[in-house]
Amino acid sequence: MDFSVKKLASGAGVFFSRAVQFTQENLGQAEKTELDAHFENLLTRADNTKNWTEKILHQTEVLLQPSPSARVEEFLYEKLDRKAPSRVTTAELLGQYMTEAANDFGSSTPYGQTLMKVGETQKHLGTAERDFIHSSAINFLTPLRNFLEGDWKTISKERRILQNRRLDLDACKARLKKAKAAEAKATLEGDALPDFQETRPRNYILSASASALWSDEVDKAEHELRVAQTEFDRQAEVTRLLLEAISSTHVNHLRCLHEFAEAQATYFAQSYQYMVDLQKQLGSSRAELFPVGNTDPASQPLSTSTPPATLPVLQVASSNPGEATLNPVEVALPVSGTRKARALYDYEAADSTELALSADELITVYSLPGMDPDWLVGERGNKKGKVPVTYLELLS
Repeated sequence: MDFSVKKLASGAGVFFSRAVQFTQENLGQAEKTELDAHFENLLTRADNTKNWTEKILHQTEVLLQPSPSARVEEFLYEKLDRKAPSRVTTAELLGQYMTEAANDFGSSTPYGQTLMKVGETQKHLGTAERDFIHSSAINFLTPLRNFLEGDWKTISKERRILQNRRLDLDACKARLKKAKAAEAKATLEGDALPDFQETRPRNYILSASASALWSDEVDKAEHELRVAQTEFDRQAEVTRLLLEAISSTHVNHLRCLHEFAEAQATYFAQSYQYMVDLQKQLGSSRAELFPVGNTDPASQPLSTSTPPATLPVLQVASSNPGEATLNPVEVALPVSGTRKARALYDYEAADSTELALSADELITVYSLPGMDPDWLVGERGNKKGKVPVTYLELLS
């Protein structure tokens, strides 16, 4: 019990000494040991690493899971060391609703068929998104979180210890300075008793001369200063090694960043390919669903019969009733109104009235009177045919 009281009293004395030193430093009444410029740069870099890692981690979590409530739920499961339940992505849910709607309306109807195609594509997009989220969580978020919850906590702990060692060192310097000043004053003034409040209470023999007592006080202060300096230097070296290890952290985060970018690129590439395939399916069936004379889908009546397998030919506005249809391959290239266009994707012609395209090839395009605005006549060499506008990039 006596030992515990002494230890508690000693700890309280150290805490009070540090508090006094810290307050006097802030008031400009005490000197402060400054760290070298290299050490300060290491501290600044470590603080910047911690701050930016927190921001990047948070924003990546927002990117992968925009819902705040879902993020809170996942955080609670993680803290409880339990596996979070599998969550359906928004694209997968949309695809499920579209598929169910297609079955309800009838998968043989044009609307049902399209709902089925788009719904399946949405499911594929949702699966790709799920894979991207899973890969990013393992290869990117986890290393960042491990740094903040592991390495950074260790660095922060050692920095606090270093701060305490510095306060102890500066307090010892201040006591030594006061003891030397009192010793010099006692030597000049004679046998004056020491002012114990200048340093700390000591069980001195009051019959001794004041000069001898102050000399003993100086010796003890110098010994404490040497011990405090040794402890400060040792702690400074430990902290320096941890701060220099931030370079290894940057290398690790760089590797994780590459993996995150690759996962994101794979996700976008898959999504792009799914949409290109869907666009081909919808583009090849669009002309079958909507006659050229009526291009507004909203005005088309609902039908339960299968649409015709062949595309309607282009209707040409003419004053001669005997002129019924005009095939684009039979039309001469007009002198004006032609433009160059580049094919964005590969396109397979559905019949002889269409022109097949290869990605990145250049063709000449123009429009005919009464033609569906979603289509143009394309010409490549001696070949002509209709091409969908969505597959083209018009050039000036």
